Amino acid sequence: MTKHNVIVLDPVSQDGIQALIDNDNFRVTRQEGLSEAQIIDIIHDFDAAIVRSQTKITERIIQHAKKLKMIARAGVGVDNIDIDAATKHGVIVVNAPEGNTISATEHTLAMMLSMARDIPEAYKELTDGTWNRGAHKGVELYGKTLGIIGAGKIGFGVARRAKSFGMKIAAFDPYLSDEKARDNEILKMEVDELAAAADFITVHTPLTPQTKGIVGADFFSKCKKSGVYLINVARGGIIDEDDLLEALDAGIVKGAALDVFVTEPPENTALLTHRRTVVTPHLGASTAEAQEKVAVSVSKEIIEYFEDDKITHAVNAPRVSSSVTEELKPYMSIVKHLGQFGIQLLDNPPQEIKIKYHGDIAVDDTSILTRTFVTNMLKPHFGDEVNIINALYYLNERDVTYKVEKKAKADGYTNYLEVELINDNEHVTLGASTIPGYGERLVKINEYPIDFKPEENILIIEHTDRPGIIGELGALLGEDSVNIASMQLARLSKEGDAMVLFILDNQVLEATYEKIKEIPNIHKVHTIKLG
Repeated sequence: MTKHNVIVLDPVSQDGIQALIDNDNFRVTRQEGLSEAQIIDIIHDFDAAIVRSQTKITERIIQHAKKLKMIARAGVGVDNIDIDAATKHGVIVVNAPEGNTISATEHTLAMMLSMARDIPEAYKELTDGTWNRGAHKGVELYGKTLGIIGAGKIGFGVARRAKSFGMKIAAFDPYLSDEKARDNEILKMEVDELAAAADFITVHTPLTPQTKGIVGADFFSKCKKSGVYLINVARGGIIDEDDLLEALDAGIVKGAALDVFVTEPPENTALLTHRRTVVTPHLGASTAEAQEKVAVSVSKEIIEYFEDDKITHAVNAPRVSSSVTEELKPYMSIVKHLGQFGIQLLDNPPQEIKIKYHGDIAVDDTSILTRTFVTNMLKPHFGDEVNIINALYYLNERDVTYKVEKKAKADGYTNYLEVELINDNEHVTLGASTIPGYGERLVKINEYPIDFKPEENILIIEHTDRPGIIGELGALLGEDSVNIASMQLARLSKEGDAMVLFILDNQVLEATYEKIKEIPNIHKVHTIKLG
């Protein structure tokens, strides 16, 4: 049997990759500290590459890697790998998302304790020969409220350990259910509520458009007047660094413990050298145990992929191939839009999902459609960390249940797809189909029958039907330079509940949105942006 050649380009635990070394189907070569040109000279001989964060896998490298099938990142972040180029050239990129959970959790506590007791500054003074006990009065964790933004595995790990210090725990996470919060003695809060209640705040979310700068000037304005302590061992950018510096100077933030930064190495020297900051150079996963775990994880990924064609932690979605039948291809766009559309109609994420495939489509393997729908539904909260390979894993990790129903008949349509998103207070239903000559159509929103092709900018307004209301809406949009491309009106009864749907040429600004809500008989306003 031909051996699969694997190159290790960064320092990786020898014990962690021992299973790969001992496997007769693989030949492992270690070549660390190579330049891009040096990697290009040799990469054509290898089937897989293992990296950490030092080596950058560029498009030029991937173009020359004619045999390369997998890039394995021994860690979580994949910023040093050109994911688009890898996907384009059919190279699977995998990571080890769970290997550093304990290390990141413990580093969070270490940073919090160091900051609370002013340990770095006291150590520096004492080793410089200054004995100054009075300058380093710390604070206890006991009895304080710890606010956690992002209640995933690391967030929950921090919560469990913080309880042992006698801390009260509050958390914000769109996917944290009331039941899970209650079972774990966690006060579930919105971001503003958490800002006002917490004495210490730690962030454990991915960096997405929704979480970028979530802790910034507006957040600080709602914090306790007595001040707050911040910890970030997650991703640079979740805390706005400029706003943090101002809050430190103003005394709103009494201390900040930072392991990650917007740019690394960090360039904001004023923040790094501030008297009330504790900083480390991205050490959250830097323990011997974590490095062994991530190496074990990626070794297992490589072995299972080449021996069993199994992938567990891919971070790039493979291109649609011949395995996706011609009958399913037209529905890839529909399910993508259903995922984007549905999540924007909800105030809070779903706890239950129901997906229906009716008609001819029901005889096919629709798993790729289910995964595409879930991926696009989750992206606003998890960004590029979620894809069609790990989407169902993300649902399961957050206790979101899903059910798929298939029926050979579809009333009124050759093919029909329907999704329901359900949480404690909301229930959204969307129906879609493809119609010959018209293509992709959305045909149902909740109880309202409609018929339109999803476009980039959509405005949906639920209201009580009355004479003149559509004219008022059209006039208001026109006054604010929002051009209407098309419009549909659906109602359940005369002068009863109704819905108007506008396809727009441009996005509705916040000021226009607020004006619409002030019109009499308007109940709900949804602005939808589709990719």
